[in-house]
Amino acid sequence: MQFPMKRFQWSKIRVRTILFILACILILAMNLYYFVLSKANYTYSQVTATNGISLHVLRTTPDHIQLKAIDSNVTETDHIGINGGFFYGQDILSIAVQNHLPVKDKPRAYGSGWYNTKYDRGTLIWDGYLKQFSVQSVKSADELDVFDRSQYWAQGGVSMNLANDYIWGLLIYYQALPAAHEARLRSGLVYDKMNQLYLIVTEVPCTAEQLRQAIQEQIAPGQFKEGIFLDGDGSSQLASKQAKLAGDERKVLQMISIE
Repeated sequence: MQFPMKRFQWSKIRVRTILFILACILILAMNLYYFVLSKANYTYSQVTATNGISLHVLRTTPDHIQLKAIDSNVTETDHIGINGGFFYGQDILSIAVQNHLPVKDKPRAYGSGWYNTKYDRGTLIWDGYLKQFSVQSVKSADELDVFDRSQYWAQGGVSMNLANDYIWGLLIYYQALPAAHEARLRSGLVYDKMNQLYLIVTEVPCTAEQLRQAIQEQIAPGQFKEGIFLDGDGSSQLASKQAKLAGDERKVLQMISIE
C-alpha cells in the first residue's frame, strides 16, 4: 500500500523541480531582457506634427555621441546617426570638436571642424564634467565655455531658440541659416531638461519655421528644450536599423554618430 504513495511523492517532487527550473528560466530571461534594454544606445521613432511635418527621431544620451569626419553619404557608413553641420568642398565649416580636438586635421586648421566659418553660430555643447547641455553662439572652439576641455563635445549649426519665440527669426538671419524660408529637407539636434538628446531629420521639404513648430509640438512636449539647425537640403541624412534617409544621395563630410 505504500508504493503508490511513494510514486505520488516523487511526482510532486518532479513537478516542483520543473516549476522551479521554469521560474529560473523566466527570471533569467527577464534579467537578460532588461540588461539588453538598458544597454540600448538609442530609440527610433517617427512622429507627425499637426502642421504635417514628419520627423524621424533618434533619441539617445550624450555619452553615446561620437562626432566623426566622413566623406560619404551617412547611409553608406557603418554608423547609426545623422549628418552634422555645414561644409563646402572638402572643408568642414561648422564646429565639430570632441575633447578639444576637431574631427578632421589639427586644432585651428581651416576646414577641420574648429570653426563656425564666417559667423558666430549656435553650437550645441555637452559638458561632460558638469553633465549639462548648452547652446552657445561662437565662431571658434577657442571661445567655448566648458569646465574641462578634456571632457566635452560641441556640434555647430544655427540656433533654434526653442525657448524664445520672439527672437529666433532674427537669430537665424544673423547666423545665416541657408534657405530658411524655402521648403528644404531639414535636420536638427535638440536636448531636453532630462539630458536626453534627439537627432532629427525630415523626409519631406519644409521651412525652418515648420521644422521648429514640429519640434516644439512633438519633441519632449511640455519640457524645456533647446537645439540647433544642422545642414539641410540634400545633406539631411539619417541611418539606423529602422530607417535610412539618404537626402539627395550626396556625400557629407561630418556626421553625428551614436556609438
